[in-house]
Amino acid sequence: MSKIISLDDVSARTALRTRMRAQRTRLGASERVAAANGVVASLELLPEFQVDQRVAGYWAVGGELPLHAAVARLRARGQQYYLPVVVDAGVDAARSLRFAPLYANSALRPNRYGIPEPECEAAAILTPQQIELVLLPLVAFDRAGHRLGMGAGYYDHSFAFLQARTRPLPPLLIGIGYSFQEVDALPAQAHDVPLDYIVTEKELIDCTAPSTNA
Repeated sequence: MSKIISLDDVSARTALRTRMRAQRTRLGASERVAAANGVVASLELLPEFQVDQRVAGYWAVGGELPLHAAVARLRARGQQYYLPVVVDAGVDAARSLRFAPLYANSALRPNRYGIPEPECEAAAILTPQQIELVLLPLVAFDRAGHRLGMGAGYYDHSFAFLQARTRPLPPLLIGIGYSFQEVDALPAQAHDVPLDYIVTEKELIDCTAPSTNA
């Protein structure tokens, strides 16, 4: 496990992102498949994953932990899976996400970052408030639910409304990552929206549980 990281230091954040992303990309195909299956086993420990009907995830890029096994499990139960769609209109909306349903035959188009998004009717796209459970990618995490992402702030901006609520309430925010992405502590910034749970190939971590540290 990595040591405590000072997120007030931009260079430290950049170095951590670089190191973790490099470690992800070095994984072989068999390791990714094994991790994806392990994540499903961990997710199945969460009752909401088994019953929530509107579940959002992500299209894995840059070595992110793939969700294909989790999506297959959701579809087998008749739960609807969504992918994030970057909202392009307006200054304030520039860092906002909406969520489009993904079907086996969905047409896809790349967004401004080259990440595939489903093509669908506008009426089928949901707001963050309408999603029940969200699987978020991450670069690093700690057990208090602090997440280091890619730095664009899309998820924090889109789910900022949760800051005013007593947690946990829907949508549940679940970080998905490899166990090696854990660090001792990631100091929170004012705009950060903490995760409710973190799922790795090894375990389900309840970030709302009282700390057992002395």
